[in-house]
Amino acid sequence: MTSAHPIDQHIRQVRTHPTVRAIVIPPCPESLLRLQAIMAEPEIDADALDQLASSDVAMAAALIRLANSPLHALAQPVQTVGMALTVLGLHPSVELLSAFITRNALLVRSPLLDHFWESSQRRAIACEHIGRQLYSFDPGLGYSFGLFCHVGMPVLVKAVRGYGSTVTEALARRDRTFTQTENANHRTDHAVMGAIVARTWHLPGDVAQAIWLHHDFACLGDERFNPTVRHLVALGMLAEYLVNHHDNLPPTREWQDHGQACMDHLAVPPEELDHWIDELHPAFEAVRF
Repeated sequence: MTSAHPIDQHIRQVRTHPTVRAIVIPPCPESLLRLQAIMAEPEIDADALDQLASSDVAMAAALIRLANSPLHALAQPVQTVGMALTVLGLHPSVELLSAFITRNALLVRSPLLDHFWESSQRRAIACEHIGRQLYSFDPGLGYSFGLFCHVGMPVLVKAVRGYGSTVTEALARRDRTFTQTENANHRTDHAVMGAIVARTWHLPGDVAQAIWLHHDFACLGDERFNPTVRHLVALGMLAEYLVNHHDNLPPTREWQDHGQACMDHLAVPPEELDHWIDELHPAFEAVRF
């Protein structure tokens, strides 16, 4: 039996607060549990992955659509899930399915979330890419962190009256941070809710801890947190910059205040960041829901 991660104690404590206790966290989707079971095996079972993807027409279509995108430049389009798995590779296919399942489990109709899932998947792709450049780091953790980093937002949009107005206010204010505005209005924030979703959905403890901390950059120098958690927080900031650059959005105030510290933490020079902008462009362009 494995010992509990420190984040679990934080989550147990915060779940006792009346405001948080009133928020319904969607259960982990059965299809995600099946996907996690496939990933837990020593080797990914392609047949099991094919069966899972084929069990939902829209999920199968998403795989086939990506395989047929300009990113892969196929001479002949693929027509089956099995062929799509071969073109994409098993790990990229797992990641796409994870993103698809998460989006559909947390689907909320709101103008605030028009491009939320596209940005989330691009952030996940960027986090994984950066993670591959780091020594002794599991890039799969980067993908999970990037995908779930802001997942508390659709939960709060659905569950908390007035949260949409809070987001608008938080983006406009300059006297306090985004999460400070969330807490002032609702006594919780999307980072806390995202960490709760991550653990409820059986994501690794380090990923949940990093989601909890992803706006708290003081953690970069705090050795109470393990290096994986701190690396995730730093690469998440770099990934956010890369996605915003692709989407023609100006650098955020957080980037201006903490971007250099995150680059220093990961030993990433500016020219490397510029290279990633070009390198990730085709993968970002292929993201379509």
